[in-house]
Amino acid sequence: MRDYEPTEAAALDRATQVNGARNVVLWRHGRTAWNLERRFQGQTDIPLDEVGLAQAERAARVLAGLGPSVIIASDLIRATRTAETLAHLTDLPITLDEGLRETYAGRWQGLNDDEIIARYPEEFEAFRHGEPIRRGGGELETEVADRVVPAILRGLEKVPPGGTLVVATHGGAARVALGRMMGLHYDLWGALGGLSNCCWSILGEARRGWRLLEHNAGTLLEPVIGDDE
Repeated sequence: MRDYEPTEAAALDRATQVNGARNVVLWRHGRTAWNLERRFQGQTDIPLDEVGLAQAERAARVLAGLGPSVIIASDLIRATRTAETLAHLTDLPITLDEGLRETYAGRWQGLNDDEIIARYPEEFEAFRHGEPIRRGGGELETEVADRVVPAILRGLEKVPPGGTLVVATHGGAARVALGRMMGLHYDLWGALGGLSNCCWSILGEARRGWRLLEHNAGTLLEPVIGDDE
């Protein structure tokens, strides 16, 4: 039996169905132990903790009220498990796509903020000021967008007019996708605040491209902790 909570966003979804515009929900995974310890996860495959699973189940009840058409997810377990909570409520399959993974951050992965500052002070300072750097020798944010956005577009190919695509992914991956899909210059991507665990942003189709309908929405106020901060 399905058990979910209708929201104001459901009314938004019904309105878009009138003109055939589609929505994309970019949904960050629930909390992990490394989030709590402020360790940079990147592409390390860390599971949800008990709080993260509860966050996902709570958020899924809200997102199910949108009547999603398609669910896609990063193949990292924290995003996959988050997506499974929504799939259970909606009876939709999940398509996994490694293109939706978080930023690969090389030497930074597994380190907490203090350790990164101590070992790579110049890199961290450049990152803090929004400079385009390869954190830990890993990916540039533009390179992350180069793989995340095509993955989202592949998912959209299966979404009917007026439908909604839910993308279970990661904070950094979601933010660069938002910036790229809205046509913002890279220098402006930092103006988009990070997503809290299990919160989401919604893009809607418009005549001139994608527009931001909601940002960092969720069932409860949560701090923003993770790789994107």
